[in-house]
This record gives sequence, structure tokens and C-alpha cells, in this order.
Amino acid sequence: MEIDSDIVPIQQIPRSAATILCYKCGAPIDGTSAAGALCDDCFKLSVDITEGIQRETTLHFCKDCDRWLSPPNQWLVAPPESPQLLAVCLRRLLGLNRVRMTDAKFIWTEPHSRRLKVKITVQQTASHGAIVQQTFDVEYITASQQCPDCQKSYTHNTWRAVVQLRQKVPHKRTFLYLEQLILKHGAHKDTTNIKEVVDGIDFYFGQRSHADKFTDFLASVTPIQMKKSSTLISTNVHTSTKSYKFSFSVEIIPICKDDLVALPIKLANQIGQMSPLALCSRVGTAINLLDPNTLQTAEISGKEYWHSPFRSMADVQQLVEFVVLDIEPLGVSKGRFFLAEATIARASDFGVNDTTYLVRTHLGGILHPGDAVLGYNLTGGNFNNENFDAIEQNHRWGSTIPDVILVKKHYPRKPKSKKRNWRLKRMAQEEDELAPRKQDKDRTDRDYELFMRDVEEDEELQATIALYKAQKEANRDADVMSDVEEEDDDESEDGPRIRMEQLLDDFDEMNIEGG
Repeated sequence: MEIDSDIVPIQQIPRSAATILCYKCGAPIDGTSAAGALCDDCFKLSVDITEGIQRETTLHFCKDCDRWLSPPNQWLVAPPESPQLLAVCLRRLLGLNRVRMTDAKFIWTEPHSRRLKVKITVQQTASHGAIVQQTFDVEYITASQQCPDCQKSYTHNTWRAVVQLRQKVPHKRTFLYLEQLILKHGAHKDTTNIKEVVDGIDFYFGQRSHADKFTDFLASVTPIQMKKSSTLISTNVHTSTKSYKFSFSVEIIPICKDDLVALPIKLANQIGQMSPLALCSRVGTAINLLDPNTLQTAEISGKEYWHSPFRSMADVQQLVEFVVLDIEPLGVSKGRFFLAEATIARASDFGVNDTTYLVRTHLGGILHPGDAVLGYNLTGGNFNNENFDAIEQNHRWGSTIPDVILVKKHYPRKPKSKKRNWRLKRMAQEEDELAPRKQDKDRTDRDYELFMRDVEEDEELQATIALYKAQKEANRDADVMSDVEEEDDDESEDGPRIRMEQLLDDFDEMNIEGG
């Protein structure tokens, strides 16, 4: 029996796909895979994959520390419209884990509206394989809520560690400089309270680790001596756990910049046969000493100081004003110091007597005849210092004690000089019951004015702290005087001034008092 060659087996006959029309738009679709006889485009329009996702929720913000609550109990620092704040917003949104998020971004809102808007794009795969993508907006209402750390700062006796910072000197210049270093590096951000007490400041922390970090910072900027102690608060007999309060007693060396010191002769021999009568030129991680007669310098570390402690003979409060009558450079220099011989007379002796002094000084680069200069007058002085008495009796150094030791150039200032074109940040401090009262306010203001003058006169000091532009009124005064300052090489009759290009614009007022 013959088979017709034109007949194709059933298995080889191609089957045409079942095709129907979308009942909404009439487009031909595959009827075997269509969902409800809808094409992909019509299906995307009829299905809401964002159903069940919140469109409005609340964010909690602490106004005291500028942190946002990230559920369940974590507080994070997040600048406005930052990726960190966007992550907090998305974690706060319920139902978002049901879909796949492809994009999220902030929508601009007024800063004072207390509203945040986020545009979110999500995708989801439908039952028949179609990928549905939709975009929707979510509104967040900003609500104020105090974080636990800030709650503790307003409650007494909730601290767990305290750093008691002390320095036994008759002025506050060291603390003023240390305050600027703390503000610049943000070392005080973990404190729950800062309290001013006699001879120092107390820093309170909620955790011991924060206090350890703060003491490490102090040790990195100034020589200190520290003692630790702990007090048992409570004991849980069921879990054998104990709660302690920790105290860190930190003492700063009682030597400050421009102090006159009398070293123990043994220590002076150990640091390079230096004259035991020297000036403190700088206090950083070590004490920098200078012999104004020879320009010899030396460093004494904190460990060496506490092994052989000494105190200053005289401080800046005992400086006397002199007038330069004549000066002759000796051709020796070391860094910013220039050796010279100067003929000086005490300013109070003019018109009374003709007493003059011939001294060597390290200020030969900045002094000229007629300038005023501050120094220590050693003639006829009675210094209650054992090291100085030993120097006078020593056959080698007793004859080398000068009559006057000059310290720094003096810039006569008029009252209008208090209107500066710059300002400093100040930490908000709580006064203790034993802190200085109103009767000592004049002394505090005088110390702050001396520190401000030190900043103006010392460029090295300016580089270590943050200086900010003053208020608009002071800025206008600075603009008027800018031409005069440039002609006088940044020095006027009221003393040196800081140029506007050295100052920062941003001045954050939160939790900080302007100085």
C-alpha cells in the first residue's frame, strides 16, 4: 500500500498560539498566559502593588542633640536630605518589604514645615510573569522627642563617669585654650553635663568608655596627671551584677605660656646644660622652654615634669611694661626668635628717674626703639621659690641672673579695639555653687581678654583653634578698616588684627554660647 508523500504526520503540524483580544484596549494577547484577559499595559494600570504600604508616618527627632530615632531604640546623626536620613525614613515605613524597591529620593519641602516627603519606586512580578513598576509618595511628620541621653542630662545624679579637670594657677588662660581645642575636635559631644567649679571644670558622661575617650584626648593635647576611682552604687544579688560610678581626677601641669620658671639645677643639666632660669614659650604635648639670653630651647615631657615637679616663679599677671630706648641685633636667630641687646626703661619711671637696663632678648625681630614691651623685673624682687634660691647660691648660675627678662611686645589698645571682627565658640557650662560669683566676674573677663589678645598676637595659636566671623555689625566695621589694615601690614595702633580670609563663616549656635 502506497502512502501519499504530501501528508505530514500529526506530530509535525505546527500549532498556532491561542490568541484573544484584551477586553479593555482590544490588543491581541496570548490567551493561555493572560491574567483575566488583560494585556500587560492594562494589567499594570489595574493592579496596585503598593497596597498595604504606609503613605504617612511619623519620625522622631531630638532637638537637643540633632539625632533621629531609628527603630527600635537607636538614635542616629543624619543631616537633612542625607543618605543616612533616607535610610532612617525607609526603615520606618511598614509594608515596604513586600515589594522590591528600585529607587528612593527626597522631595523638597519647606524647612519649617516639619514635613519630609520621599518618592519611592517599587517593582513586583505578577502571576503571569509581567513586571509591574509603580511610584508613590510618602509623607513623614517630624515630631520632637527627647532621646534617653538628653533626658539624663536634665536629671540629677544620672551620670556614670566624671572627669574632674583641674589646674592650680591664678588665671583661666589654659582652660580657655583647652575649651577651644575641645570644641574644634568635638571631644565634648558625649557629655551629659559640663559644670564650672573652683580651679577647673567637671565633665559628666553616661558611660565610662566616653570618659576614657575624653581623657585620651586631654593627654594628646597637654601634659596631665590622672587618678581613677570608682564608687559602688548597687548590687543585684540574683545576677551578681554591680553598678559603679567612676571618677577621673585629671590635673594639668601648673605651667602656662609666657611663665617664668626656675628649674631644678639637676633637671636643667639633664636637658642640655640649659640655664635653669627660662621662659615657657609653649605648652603642648610637652613644655617648651626658651633661654632668652642664648636662644637655647628644650622640651620637658609630662613624665619628666611629674618626676621632678617645679612651679612658675611669675606669671603674666606680674608682667611690667617697659619702653625700648635702643636695640642692637646680635645676628643670631633660631626659628622666629632673634637675639638682640636692648636698652629699656620702666614705663612708670619716665619723669621720675633715669634708671635704664641693658638686657638680652629673643624679640630682636619685632622690637624697635619706642616700642612698649612686657617683661619680668627681677631686681629687688622677693620670690618665694626654692629653685630660684638655689640658682642664686650656685657659683655657676648665680651671676647670670639678669635684671629684667622680656617676654612679649605690648600693643597699646584703645577701648574700641574690643570690637573685633572675629569671635570664638564657647561651651554651655553650668555654674557650681562654689564657682566664682559676681565679685570675681571682672577677673574672669580680664582673663578672657588676655586670651583674646594672645590669639591676635600669636599666629601659631591661631592655627590650632577655629576662628569665626563676628556678627554683621562687626563685619561692617571690619570692612571699613580693611584698607587701613593692609597699609599697616595688618597692624594698627590698636594692635594686630586677624584677616577676614582666616575666619570661618559657619557659626553653629546650638548648645554653644558665642564669645
